[in-house]
Amino acid sequence: MQISSLHYIITTPEQAERACLGGVRWVQLRVKNTPYPAWKQLALDTQAVCRRHGATFILNDNPQLALEIGADGVHLGKEDTPPAEARALLGPEFIIGGTANTFADIEGLVTAGVDYIGLGPFRFTTTKEKLSPILGLEGYETLLSQHRAAGFTTPVIGIGGITLADVAPLLAVGLHGVAVSGAITAAADPVAAAAQFVERLPVLAL
Repeated sequence: MQISSLHYIITTPEQAERACLGGVRWVQLRVKNTPYPAWKQLALDTQAVCRRHGATFILNDNPQLALEIGADGVHLGKEDTPPAEARALLGPEFIIGGTANTFADIEGLVTAGVDYIGLGPFRFTTTKEKLSPILGLEGYETLLSQHRAAGFTTPVIGIGGITLADVAPLLAVGLHGVAVSGAITAAADPVAAAAQFVERLPVLAL
């Protein structure tokens, strides 16, 4: 299973459309505190955008809805459905990602058989309500060296306030790729911003 080196986290189908026009091919819909019918409609609309552009569609937090609409996968936060439980529900073909902040988190996710790990936050971000301790570049270096020493091969994606200038140093410490939100969404030209990230992460971004 190929895990993209560029994950884009969105809250609306319109954001997904602009990023896909810029070449993004992995989109995660993150919705909080939304009634199920509205959440499902957002998911279906975003999935339609992704399918039109040939992009992978990941749904945050909700394995049941991911199964219902046939999403490509689900990303699970530390307080969401346990990954092993999600795997039992979704089966082997669904992509399952999990959030980590410590090496113990990483060990648990690898043991549970996730397909990728979102490790962060790199720096402060307003995207998440309950923010874990900031890792910074040194934190990534430490955790990724432990990841390698343990013989783990699960791809690790950096997340949390990442900008275009951060990509090269983050890849240099051994990250598989990065997840971004505001760096594209808040840009004056989101399509151009997405294209710049795709250019910096060319190996698996398409």
